[in-house]
Amino acid sequence: LGSGSDFTPFLQHLGVAALNIGYGGEDDSGIYHSIYDDFYWYTHFSDTSFVYGRALAQTAGTAVMRLADADVLPFAFTNLAGTARGYVRELEQLRDRRADEIAERARELDEGAYTATRDPRAPTAPPPRLGPAPHLNFAPVLDALDSLDRAALRYERAYETWSAAAARPSAGAPANAAALHALDVHLLASERQLTDAAGLPRRPWFRHLLYAPGYYTGYGVKTMPGAREAIEQGEWAEADVQLRRIADALRAEAAHVSRAAILLGGAP
Repeated sequence: LGSGSDFTPFLQHLGVAALNIGYGGEDDSGIYHSIYDDFYWYTHFSDTSFVYGRALAQTAGTAVMRLADADVLPFAFTNLAGTARGYVRELEQLRDRRADEIAERARELDEGAYTATRDPRAPTAPPPRLGPAPHLNFAPVLDALDSLDRAALRYERAYETWSAAAARPSAGAPANAAALHALDVHLLASERQLTDAAGLPRRPWFRHLLYAPGYYTGYGVKTMPGAREAIEQGEWAEADVQLRRIADALRAEAAHVSRAAILLGGAP
């Protein structure tokens, strides 16, 4: 999730998990927030029999009821660990691409390519020579992801064990409502472990270390934005600092998930 919608203050400032649900694919949805998307247009040209709007409302409503009525909030963390690992691979590849681009610019400067192709009627200066891209230390983030992997699997096993036991309760064994409530309160705080009160560089209001709208791109999302944008801008020292912050957040998440597994193991 990038920015520009109602979830922005919840996810990116407060660390409240958010979900965006929608259907698409049949058309480009070209009428959106215009002076023409009134009730007449909707009933005559868009969803004339309210089929699509009803389907989306039923989907969202069912999801909300599932969350509200679940004995334990249906959170999973193995997908978080895998997704974050994919973001790290993207950062490693981005660093390598930037290194190649810097080396290519240096080669073109050495060979006089910018001078040879300059228009004498509108002369321009060649771009500045950039220092070589250093290797970044991804080890802390990868170690933190290993910890999150282990914690997520531990919680998944605890949830499966609890779910199987809950489906076949012993005669007269009451559910430990207080323990389950404590677990739900704990799970609700899991997204907040991925935030930092100091915020992102040059925009401290955005506190989530995995997701933010791009500083230079606006609406669209940037994943692991502090490190990603530092690499894009060639701010290598800042990139290393941001990687350490991301690692700290992932370690905090791993510890939080491990604690959730303990809480779930204590609930009959």
